[in-house]
Amino acid sequence: MNVSHFLSEPHTTAFSFEVLPPLRGKRIDSVMGAIERLMPFAPSYINITTHRAETIYHEAGGGLYERLSVKSRPGTVAVAAAIKERFHLTVVPHLICSGFTKSDIENELIDLSFLGITDLVLLRGDRMRGENRFTPTPGGHEHAIDLIGQVNDFNEGRLIDGSLCEKLDEPFTFGVAGYPEKHDEAMNLDTDIAYLKQKVEAGAQYIVTQMFFDNERYFRFVERLRAEGINVPVIPGLKPLTTLGHRSMLPKTFHIDFPADLVKELQRCTSNDDVKAVGVEWGIYQARELKKAQVPSIHFYSMNAAASIEKIVKAVY
Repeated sequence: MNVSHFLSEPHTTAFSFEVLPPLRGKRIDSVMGAIERLMPFAPSYINITTHRAETIYHEAGGGLYERLSVKSRPGTVAVAAAIKERFHLTVVPHLICSGFTKSDIENELIDLSFLGITDLVLLRGDRMRGENRFTPTPGGHEHAIDLIGQVNDFNEGRLIDGSLCEKLDEPFTFGVAGYPEKHDEAMNLDTDIAYLKQKVEAGAQYIVTQMFFDNERYFRFVERLRAEGINVPVIPGLKPLTTLGHRSMLPKTFHIDFPADLVKELQRCTSNDDVKAVGVEWGIYQARELKKAQVPSIHFYSMNAAASIEKIVKAVY
């Protein structure tokens, strides 16, 4: 059963989480180990992130440097296939515009269809490091709505060169991202929601939110979406705090606010262990309240946080 079908049927609040492919040159063991740790809590599905290539300069000798395009975390499709094979779970790889051409995306869709992986999350993706504004890859897409159009065309048997292919027995289904505190590039929440509505009207069957630490932001966001006629499931995304650096890095990077009560607790922290303890306590509080509200699922962003997620889920589920 794919994610959209699962979410549309009656069920108690599900548990899902996201993993990152291993760093370039690293083995997959750490990813599998994190999943093993969380398997006793019966995750309904697992997301696998996708990362754009970055430009690096490699010393080539003689005072010369070679410009290379390198992905720090390659292997999304392969990791998704490995997880599906080992754990027999629904896997949801991300597809992004950032750093990918239409041809790259089409090839990934073909590979995923051969593997029987038809759940996706479609995203624009991040700006290139150092960019002030997003610049689309030549031959790629500028917006997530354009990526949605390509996936819809592929489902209908239309390739990017205009030729036709055999239609899939099971078409791709997909979710998109939502921002309770608005996307940092949106002019205001109104425009952000208007673009989100376009994505839902184009076929997105659920929304998974950016991380947030104030549940009221999520509840108000869902109320606003419903008022705008957006009625697909909205999955809250939670991130356990694990380091002192998160106190400034997360608000800066993801343009989110910490609520006052959490700020007070974080200001008392003097070590990463202190932050981890606060992160678990706050995560349990958030998850319990969301579960009580009967949200369709709680999705955890798990980078370097599997141990914290384990404690939160054990207390809540």
